[in-house]
Amino acid sequence: MTIAGRFEHALQDVADDGLSGPELLPERLAGAVARMLPVDGAGLSLAGPAGQRIPLGASSPDAARAERLQFTVGAGPCMTAQTSREPVFAVLADLQRRWPAFADLLVARTPYRAAVALPLREAIAGMGAMDLYFEREEDVPALDVFEALAVGDLVTSVLSETAVWSSWTPARGPEWLHGPAAKRRGAVWEAMGAVSLALEVDAPTALDVMRAAAYGQDRPVDDVAADLLAGRLTAEDLRRVTSG
Repeated sequence: MTIAGRFEHALQDVADDGLSGPELLPERLAGAVARMLPVDGAGLSLAGPAGQRIPLGASSPDAARAERLQFTVGAGPCMTAQTSREPVFAVLADLQRRWPAFADLLVARTPYRAAVALPLREAIAGMGAMDLYFEREEDVPALDVFEALAVGDLVTSVLSETAVWSSWTPARGPEWLHGPAAKRRGAVWEAMGAVSLALEVDAPTALDVMRAAAYGQDRPVDDVAADLLAGRLTAEDLRRVTSG
């Protein structure tokens, strides 16, 4: 069976598991990727025009957690693949050397010990990447890179074709941009604006403050953002945490 045929079967199997709705298309795609390739987890994300990282979907809670950890520290293989537009292969020693903060959190919070990040062809909403995670770093050489890149192209094609054949406005974008993970990350951008105003700093500095507070409290920055918007934290609280 062709790669496309196998991917279609994997996508159908995931759909049969109850992941329905256009906003969950990236979740279904990530699940199909993890079923088809010899990996233990997969995640899909976009880097928007303003550099904002948008998680689209993940094959499992661990894969979703790995993305949040990478975003919290602000560096990692997927973010590198998105900016360089080159594949990134990293076993544990590579992760520890290039992104030590991310590597420490990945080992502590997930079963993964290696990652491969592949840039996706430019889609409607920005520059995408596909994260592939491995529990055993010795499994990385078994990945057929040609097959993985072909699967990435199929993911992009499904997202693009779905957008073409559905109704959406340029301001909002396709429904698959509004799944649970993307909405959760949207709170970060809203909270970042509030912190920027309260502390009289620019937006990148506000995000750095949020990330520092999250890392210091051993939490994902998404949770810090949710607490800021709910009033459980204030910008001044962040200032005290990061300065103290």
